[in-house]
Amino acid sequence: MPLVVFPTSQLLWVRVAAVVFTCIAFSVAAHGAGLPQRGMVDWCIFCWAFSFTCSLLVLLVEQCGLQARLPVSWSNFPITVASYAALLCLSASIIFPVFFLKNQSLGSEARDHRIVSTVFSCLATVAYIWEVSLSKARPGEVAGYMATAPGLMKVCQTFVACVIFILVSNPVSYDRHAALKWCMAVYCICFILSMAIVVLCVGECTGWLPIPFSKFLSVYGLLAVIMYLTATIVWPVFQFDKQYQGRGTESKELIAVAVLTALNFLLYLADLAYTARLVFVSV
Repeated sequence: MPLVVFPTSQLLWVRVAAVVFTCIAFSVAAHGAGLPQRGMVDWCIFCWAFSFTCSLLVLLVEQCGLQARLPVSWSNFPITVASYAALLCLSASIIFPVFFLKNQSLGSEARDHRIVSTVFSCLATVAYIWEVSLSKARPGEVAGYMATAPGLMKVCQTFVACVIFILVSNPVSYDRHAALKWCMAVYCICFILSMAIVVLCVGECTGWLPIPFSKFLSVYGLLAVIMYLTATIVWPVFQFDKQYQGRGTESKELIAVAVLTALNFLLYLADLAYTARLVFVSV
């Protein structure tokens, strides 16, 4: 009787662990945790469910040997999924206990369910970080762009931008001055272009660009650094300086946006340095 033997590796088992952990996290949270049906609950459930679905897809495709039949670059797709899943699960691991465990009057059963979801969310985060560590390019190794440091930083840049969008939109905090609208334009333009680079790499469409991909990365990286530098300076000045403050006061959301803007500036600066090194050292 023929036996079906699946090839095993450390990467395989890490992916299996990530699938199991995310499945437990959202299953336990959805059944028995007594959670409200709106707000941050939806975000946490989305983080776990999205990560579970994408990781399960990667696992099935690799075990069935269907990589060549998919219209994506398999040297870029799995690590991109793992990177976004790591950030999503990390955000859920922070948000879920802060909103649904801290200062909550809960029954023992509901509290136990929420603790279990938090624990498995943290385990899933560790599993995804481990997967990224195993999949990323090593020095001298030929790999897809998303497996390199600049590719991984593109994922972080787009994720940070998404968090900024959430913070500035509820309530809207960029409509009081033209300078703040410029900051919002910086966030949007850089997010769109960084996400476009991720999509082009995953879809193996970098050849569609009218200029070499490496030159596009260098030019865009320089422009993004300059734009984010202006936003890093302008946002706190026009939000916190009493001369420009209108309604409202300094809030945690506005401070968080200022910090995340500076973080993204540093990410774009490091991205530019790595890109320049890859382009000019290889020439």
